[in-house]
Amino acid sequence: MPLNYSKWDQLELSDDSDIEGHPNVDKKSLIRWKQRDIHEKREQRKAKIAHLHAQIDCNKVIQVRINDIHATLTSPSTASPTAYFNSLAEQLEKNPSKDCPPGNDPSKLEHTYDGMILSLLTQVSAQAKDKVKDASVLESERSEKLVKALVDGITFHKEKLAETIAADIKEVEAEEKEQKKHITSEDMHDGFSTHYVPPKDTPKSVPTTKIEKPKKQIITEFETLNPEASASTSSAPAQPQGEDDEDEDDNEMPELTPSLEAFSKLPLGGYEQSFRFIQAHPDVVVDGAADALLIAGFRAEGDGKSKYAKQCVHQSLLLQYCEKLGRDGVRIFFSKMISGDKRAVPVFVEDLTKTYNHLKERVRVTQEEERASAEGKEQIQLVPESADQTISFNVPDGPPPEELVYEGPDADSIDIEEVRKALQLRWDVFDSFPKNLQEALKSNSLDKVNVVLGEMDVPTAEDVVAKLDMAGILNFASGGIRDETGQ
Repeated sequence: MPLNYSKWDQLELSDDSDIEGHPNVDKKSLIRWKQRDIHEKREQRKAKIAHLHAQIDCNKVIQVRINDIHATLTSPSTASPTAYFNSLAEQLEKNPSKDCPPGNDPSKLEHTYDGMILSLLTQVSAQAKDKVKDASVLESERSEKLVKALVDGITFHKEKLAETIAADIKEVEAEEKEQKKHITSEDMHDGFSTHYVPPKDTPKSVPTTKIEKPKKQIITEFETLNPEASASTSSAPAQPQGEDDEDEDDNEMPELTPSLEAFSKLPLGGYEQSFRFIQAHPDVVVDGAADALLIAGFRAEGDGKSKYAKQCVHQSLLLQYCEKLGRDGVRIFFSKMISGDKRAVPVFVEDLTKTYNHLKERVRVTQEEERASAEGKEQIQLVPESADQTISFNVPDGPPPEELVYEGPDADSIDIEEVRKALQLRWDVFDSFPKNLQEALKSNSLDKVNVVLGEMDVPTAEDVVAKLDMAGILNFASGGIRDETGQ
């Protein structure tokens, strides 16, 4: 087989014999000048090629727009070519676009594409008007001659631009061909690399979220023979003992990773897709992944997303079966499921149905328990002290006016600024309440206010009532709140 050495022809080599010396110039200087000349010519060629490419790109954009102008001027549907020409020039002058070739300044009109088109239209218009000014042109033919001159001018520039683009393309091809004749350091690249890239470490388990439970306290009480004597003496309270080591550990809730989330969205019965996904994402088969999918299915069922919940249960069972089959469980399980094993597939489908129905039932029971707990929760309600007492609300209409005047027998003893502060406080407190509470207070209905308070938790409701009393919005004879919970 003959060897091809033609690629080595592109190497630009030289030795001392290639350089003709001069008796008055040392040879080292001549060699340096030769090298510098080669590099300078190479850089000049690169700059010329880049300039030609930029010029071709710019001219192609201009060419499209000139072709559109020429087509509109010569179209029979154009009622008045002169009016179109003038309106286009006026639009480009008053409303120019900022689009420009790379490297140009968009703030300068002459650097933008619109500025270049405007300059061309101005030049064509001036030349056309000079031709029409000829004395031999009749007044009735002046308009027709002007249109013909405008079309001829645009046609000339259209053809000239096409010739320029073709010449530039031919020149840039010649320069690039000359550039490729010699191999330079810029043409060097790695053919292949033997560098070893280690695979990513597979996590041992999915991330978990800690759920803190209230800690139990065990208080030891001592029985005394003489309780009266022991009560008269001060004693330190018994110290609570800590929980056992098992109770101190917080429960951990496994969470879905991005890979598990994508895995949970695969279709039911898509065993081949699931198998390929596990091969591409080994971090799916880790400790806690099956539990994380079941928890995601439980949450989805509670949100009414039954289809996604069943998909989560399906994918969780896939991982559970693979884990039960041992070290090579993934391959064994999916080989049976993909081939449609008559014993394995029905068993898995039946297990899926039972597991999903059990999860669905648990969601229903949990929601009923939550509703029952919400109905019997502790509430804060406003209740009159006696049957003849009423509770009303002094709701402000807005902040106090700039000019506040108090008229009354004790007007001299009243500080207007203190009154202003009190009114401003009342408004600030009222404005800080949520909208539903504000509407209930404006209605001056105790029942509506109690409904809003019943929807709040106890600490929040207590804070609201305290603010109502402090700002003077809550109005009843004897201040205070009586707890009638359970009565």
